[in-house]
Amino acid sequence: MELQTPSFQHKEQHKRTLMFLLSLLIWSLLTGGFALVWYRYYSLAIQLPFFRRGNWMVIGVYGALSFCITKLYGGYRIGYLKRGDVIFSSAMSTLFVNVITYCQISLIGRQFMNPVPMIWMTVVHILLICIWGVLGHKLYQRIYPPRKMLLISGSEYSLSLINKISTRSEKYQICEVMDINQGLETIFPRVLDYEAVVISDVKAEYRNKLLKFCFLHSVRTYVTPKISDTIIRGADSIHLFDTPLLLCRNMGLTAEQRLAKRMLDIGVSVVGLVLSSPFMLLTALAIKVYDGGPVIYRQRRLTMDGREFDIYKFRSMVMDAEKGTGARLAQEHDARITPVGKVIRKIRFDELPQLFNILRGDMSVVGPRPERPEIAEEYRKAMPEFDFRLKVKAGLTGYAQVMGKYNTTPYDKLKLDLMYIENYSILLDIKLILMTIKVLLIPSSTEGVGEHQMTAQAEYLQREGGLDRTGKEK
Repeated sequence: MELQTPSFQHKEQHKRTLMFLLSLLIWSLLTGGFALVWYRYYSLAIQLPFFRRGNWMVIGVYGALSFCITKLYGGYRIGYLKRGDVIFSSAMSTLFVNVITYCQISLIGRQFMNPVPMIWMTVVHILLICIWGVLGHKLYQRIYPPRKMLLISGSEYSLSLINKISTRSEKYQICEVMDINQGLETIFPRVLDYEAVVISDVKAEYRNKLLKFCFLHSVRTYVTPKISDTIIRGADSIHLFDTPLLLCRNMGLTAEQRLAKRMLDIGVSVVGLVLSSPFMLLTALAIKVYDGGPVIYRQRRLTMDGREFDIYKFRSMVMDAEKGTGARLAQEHDARITPVGKVIRKIRFDELPQLFNILRGDMSVVGPRPERPEIAEEYRKAMPEFDFRLKVKAGLTGYAQVMGKYNTTPYDKLKLDLMYIENYSILLDIKLILMTIKVLLIPSSTEGVGEHQMTAQAEYLQREGGLDRTGKEK
């Protein structure tokens, strides 16, 4: 069979060019704006003015910092992220960069320089970002309308994926859903009618054949990964003479990585404690004044190799919140949460005492969130692989927290945690720490589980076909 390339694939070749030009446009406007402000208000106001190349260096540092932070936060991803997310990410990056730059200018000038020009520049920058985001998004949508997709399903769990994809109707459009039980002979001809295919929870035997068929015909393919796929993604490519091999080390972090990670943990926790101490004091005072109960709440959690430790949190619920109910996750509109607790949970101040856990070595800044032994035991019944996440220390923040939300399903959180473990690097830790700042400003990231959200065991049974879509046994 010959390789075929559908006509709509040609547009994909120019998408990166459009993205590059749009990114270059906003980067040039922001960096150019700073250059004007620097030359007009600051270059001659400092005690020891720079010559020409010194000024270029200041502008170059601003441009590099702006590019790196905006790219990290996804501020250039028009068409890939929602329009509001792109504008928010880019505006937040600019605010962050401008604050840092003002501090740099003050250091160069050896005094607190006039902040008014920087403030006005930031306002104009954000206005430009909003205009760029709206017009750029419309241009992208005009050139690249929603991608028409075929979803091939292997279980009823695919319904939740359809709902998620439907929230991005400006980018994806599922036009047809086919069950794998309809047979590959029926599915193959339909694949060629679409721009992309989603393969959701299909058994490996059929999934491999679908992947090869899509590769042969250059059809874009999205696949929901299994646990084994996540492990393989972190494998090293090696060769035994002329035979390619994938090496899965399966040992967690190396000794060098653990040492570097520990050094980062100590540095971040010390700085974090110093900067957050006023907020911790105010939080503790508010909790004590509200009901006179204990300020700190201790709870047994699991960390690396299944070791138990006491995690520290500011108490956000009423005293004896689990009396008579046992361990359970916080839900949306949970009556156990106090008014003070609602505020500190929303801004994540309840997690600040865990900086002491990090300093003690029980936790790391970045890693899988520590689970309670009782809840972990329930998860193990449904997902024997749940203990895979215990190959590293539990973390204050993590891949699952940055990429997911509090109410992300346990199975998806497990896959995200394994992606972190299998692709670990110190640079990834730094990236996730910076990304956490953005997540803290997104309210939806702190949503509790819904009243009818399934447990891990129910979710697993539904994926295996043992429950209907409402969570009841078939």
